[in-house]
Amino acid sequence: MGTSGTVDEPIPRRAARVILIDADDRVLLLRMFDPARPDFRYWVTIGGGLEPGETPAQAAARELREETGLVSAPVDLGEPLWRQTTEFPFDGRWYRQVQDFFGLRVDSWTISAQTEAAILSESVDGHRWWSVAELAATPERYYPDELIDLLNGILEP
Repeated sequence: MGTSGTVDEPIPRRAARVILIDADDRVLLLRMFDPARPDFRYWVTIGGGLEPGETPAQAAARELREETGLVSAPVDLGEPLWRQTTEFPFDGRWYRQVQDFFGLRVDSWTISAQTEAAILSESVDGHRWWSVAELAATPERYYPDELIDLLNGILEP
């Protein structure tokens, strides 16, 4: 609640995310947690907020490099596959985030120990490749909720 007794407006944020898929049709997800709620764990696609002056494709390529070590030119990501507006709490603040999702296929990729050490932080504590079947069967949280539908759309011949 704000000082006037009204609910504070969400903080606007732009983000870009990458649905990174390997030759086995698995998606790479990061396991995150909210520092304000450390027991609340969830899986998300690679990505994060846009820096000033960045396009969504530039931010997606930067986040891909920072979070996985994989270098891809923004143009290689193509056009966004999907745009979502979502609201969520993080570290005691409420956000309204507009995020563009890009798709990228690789034969395989292993996050190096150096990159893994860099991404393990106050809010990321793991990563793994997931199949659609594993996502459908897991009791763990993952975002976006529409991820299986997005993956099925990408993976259809």
